[in-house]
Amino acid sequence: MTWGLVLGLALGAYSFKVLGMVVLGQRKLPPVLDRCLTLIPAALIAALIAKDTLAIGQQLVIDERLAGVAAAVVAAWRRLPVIVVIVIGATVTAVLRQIR
Repeated sequence: MTWGLVLGLALGAYSFKVLGMVVLGQRKLPPVLDRCLTLIPAALIAALIAKDTLAIGQQLVIDERLAGVAAAVVAAWRRLPVIVVIVIGATVTAVLRQIR
């Protein structure tokens, strides 16, 4: 990836944000659309985690990473601090890789 591409993508992203402010101005979005837009970041992160957990290249792979993510999900569900969630997920993955 070149710096020109990075700067071009940054300029495009910034332009979209400015365009949204110019087009919408002070108007409010409809409540249904506003609720949908608030869910997009969580859905995007979930999709990225699922892709990185279950795929290597073009192949579907179920391995130790899935157990690590599952352990991290349980830790997050129990409302543990973020650093603890990360350490639990990494530890479970590492231990299972050592066993295998």
